[in-house]
Amino acid sequence: MGGRVTRVFRNFNVENRARREISKEKPTPAPRHRTARLDTMADSPGIKEEVLKKDERFLTLLKDVYVESRDPPGQVKDGGVGHLPRKQEEKRLTKLGQLEALDVKKVPKGKISLVEALTLLNNHKLQPQIWTPEKIAAEYSLELKEVNSLLEFFIPFAVQEFPKDTKKAITSHKPKQLT
Repeated sequence: MGGRVTRVFRNFNVENRARREISKEKPTPAPRHRTARLDTMADSPGIKEEVLKKDERFLTLLKDVYVESRDPPGQVKDGGVGHLPRKQEEKRLTKLGQLEALDVKKVPKGKISLVEALTLLNNHKLQPQIWTPEKIAAEYSLELKEVNSLLEFFIPFAVQEFPKDTKKAITSHKPKQLT
């Protein structure tokens, strides 16, 4: 509702107001300062001569200036400012099976790749007596506490196929009646 009212007032007598603005004389711009005009400098030969003239006093002062630059000792030229030296991480080769093309080749010690994580979880699920948390920690250079957390909280998916006989048993089930 408010939009309609404001539109009426905004569009009231638009053409007459537009003609009135167009027919007004354009205001004259403010005069510029004399030194701001480039054409006046180009016309006077005194200014050109002053600009091109060499001042002997300034030249002698300039010849006395001598700049010597030296790098401060102990700065690294390659790294630049703000970069701290990083500790070199020990890396180990990954233990890969048939998914070798999908994974990285080197991993820092104390970490595992995604393919390795899935492999060790599957191995532990299939053969928990052989793949104990201690053996996994030693095999993949991990801490025992982290391996225990990994085995406790991450479980690989299991695909189960139900036989067709079970499906018949489910459909023959009588639904409960509400009373």
